[in-house]
Amino acid sequence: MEWYLKVLKNYFGFSGRARRKEYWMFVLISTVISIVLSLVDLGIGTFDEETGSGLLSTIYGLAVLIPTIAVSFRRLHDTNHSAWWLLIVLIPFLGALFLLIVFCFDSKEDNQYGPNPKAIPDDNAEIEA
Repeated sequence: MEWYLKVLKNYFGFSGRARRKEYWMFVLISTVISIVLSLVDLGIGTFDEETGSGLLSTIYGLAVLIPTIAVSFRRLHDTNHSAWWLLIVLIPFLGALFLLIVFCFDSKEDNQYGPNPKAIPDDNAEIEA
């Protein structure tokens, strides 16, 4: 949960780098929240079958849109790619598959976007140990 909150605190942070753990924990927790909100929408009757979305899940999706894009930019920076590579997702299926593979890459050295985030001690080191 700390990684999720870390991304939300860095709401407009498009520069720098994001570790794999930061990106994937944000995606995981955000997906779980979206599913729960969709179920709540279904239960309270705010789910629209025609559009396939509900009021609460739509509001949440709009609220985390910018942090999702920002952490994706930082994840691409960590793999030594320009944030412009995010536009490859516009290619149906293959673009998303390519980004999935790139987001799984590990980074080992400093690059033009900043120092390796794994080399920087973080506050969560005590929790993981």
